[in-house]
Amino acid sequence: MLISPVLLCGGSGTRLWPLSRKSYPKQFVPLVGDETLFQASARRLSGTSGDLEFTAPVVLTNSDFRFIVAEQLQAVGIDPGTIMIEPEGRNTAPAVLAAALHAYAQDAEAVLLVAPSDHVVPDTAAFHAAVARGLAAVKQGQLVTFGITPTHPETAYGYLELSAVPGVDGAPVPLKNFVEKPDLDRATEMLAAGNFKWNAGIFLFRAADIIESFKAHAPALVEPVKAAVKKAMPDLGFLRLDPESWAQAEDISIDYAVMEKATNLSVVPFDAAWSDLGGWDAVWRESGPDAQGVVTSDGATAIDCQNTLLRSDSEQLEIVGIGLENIIAVAMNDAVLVADTSRAQDVKKAVTELKKKGASQATTFPKDHRPWGWFESLVVGDRFQVKRILVHPGASLSLQSHFHRSEHWIVVEGTARVTIDDRVELVTENQSVYIPLGATHRMENPGKVPMVLIEVQTGTYVGEDDIVRYEDMYSRGQGAKG
Repeated sequence: MLISPVLLCGGSGTRLWPLSRKSYPKQFVPLVGDETLFQASARRLSGTSGDLEFTAPVVLTNSDFRFIVAEQLQAVGIDPGTIMIEPEGRNTAPAVLAAALHAYAQDAEAVLLVAPSDHVVPDTAAFHAAVARGLAAVKQGQLVTFGITPTHPETAYGYLELSAVPGVDGAPVPLKNFVEKPDLDRATEMLAAGNFKWNAGIFLFRAADIIESFKAHAPALVEPVKAAVKKAMPDLGFLRLDPESWAQAEDISIDYAVMEKATNLSVVPFDAAWSDLGGWDAVWRESGPDAQGVVTSDGATAIDCQNTLLRSDSEQLEIVGIGLENIIAVAMNDAVLVADTSRAQDVKKAVTELKKKGASQATTFPKDHRPWGWFESLVVGDRFQVKRILVHPGASLSLQSHFHRSEHWIVVEGTARVTIDDRVELVTENQSVYIPLGATHRMENPGKVPMVLIEVQTGTYVGEDDIVRYEDMYSRGQGAKG
């Protein structure tokens, strides 16, 4: 059976601050294992498995993340079918409808598997088996969702109430009701009842059936989303939805818009491990605590600690915990989080407070990712800034100039092709070049390995918006960064 995956790749993941931020949310971070959550999700929904065959995925994301999505898919050898760019976040209902309309236009019999891109599902074979069980209901015109068998009375998840206790065969069961996040007493009751599952937000249906459901239950969404898809424009291999039409679509989740009103909804029970990594306590659980309940990263040392997560995400920063119990401590170059494990869900409050203070750490990741690579500020002072810049093989920054600063570039790895006004030269390791204020310039990586350089900026203003762009292979406009 041919399955078309749809990966939802938005959100800010504030409960996993400081590692997850608005500019670089949790799905792009290797929180558990070497792969990012997005890469693991894409691999899980690719290739063939038994009677299932997955097509190239459709990815819904925003403009800021489009090159990150493409780069991370390329790194795991997955060729995306379509990377669809949402002009602004409008929640999951418009995103799913856009994907369904796009798929239906290519194949009226298309079957979609819609999944968030930031979940952990260790047993891929068990997940594929659950998908295969759901196909029987899909063929009968059902909308299928997947209910995770609870392992404890969780208060951070919504629940699905099934019409009956599921059988041992894991066959689909009609949905009776959606249940909002409960308090602890209610969650304990539901766990004991046996017919309640966690709502994972994963769906399986024919494109035609979900489109009809939108027409029946959320008709106001159909025309603006249809227009956004019809007027979508190709952009460097991406598909950019029409902004004006998209802006007319209501900001609403697919649960509220369609699923809670539909009468043709079935639930496939999923008994294997699953986590949405909705907090640092979940990361602690999924990382495999030792006999004392301790999880440490490279650069972290625990002495006489219990039930504690110690994590350093900086090569230059060591974190040490002594005599800690039930503590989460996460350290980065520009921010440190220390919290009681029982307060893991309150980390998002820290982001709110930092925003009130105007702290850039609330939303901005220290490593700024761009289509050509990334940079990070090492030192910022009065009238100067020092950056480390990495440029991918074959990539190029825009041809640009600055009004307020000059720059010194020192290549420390690889080779740079540097343009300064009418002069083009190769700059290799341990060589440097000076860019005078106002000079038209560009750096490129003509090699086959990443190129790294140290940039020293000096001038009256060193902000990222001091840029005049003349040529750009990524079609970014004036005022765009990098």
